[in-house]
Amino acid sequence: MATLVTEATPYMTAAAGAYGAAVLAKVRDDAADAAVGLGRRLLQRVFGHHGEEEPLPEPLAELVAYPDDDDVLAALRLAIRRQLESDAAMLADIRTLLASAPTTTVTQHVRAGRDAYIAGRDMTINRPAE
Repeated sequence: MATLVTEATPYMTAAAGAYGAAVLAKVRDDAADAAVGLGRRLLQRVFGHHGEEEPLPEPLAELVAYPDDDDVLAALRLAIRRQLESDAAMLADIRTLLASAPTTTVTQHVRAGRDAYIAGRDMTINRPAE
């Protein structure tokens, strides 16, 4: 359960950051990228739809107010986990939504200087020639 919530969290935080207090509103925004849209759908499934003038549930309101606070993020994950543990249908819906998550490719460009190493995905270490 915790792994599922951890997997969903980046999408949810991206949506909260993009939409702010309107993240649960029913308004459709075609300009949002796929990850943000998925995060919004996940949050709406967990917390329901709200009008833009309605207050957000406390854990989500805290995330919007303090997006870089690790404790706030932990409280949100706990609230989501509790919701999923108590609702099997919601859990199935969240799994289905995450299965449809867009695939992404991450590219890193690293320039290492003296006494640095670069580790790849398979943790192969390439040391600069001395």
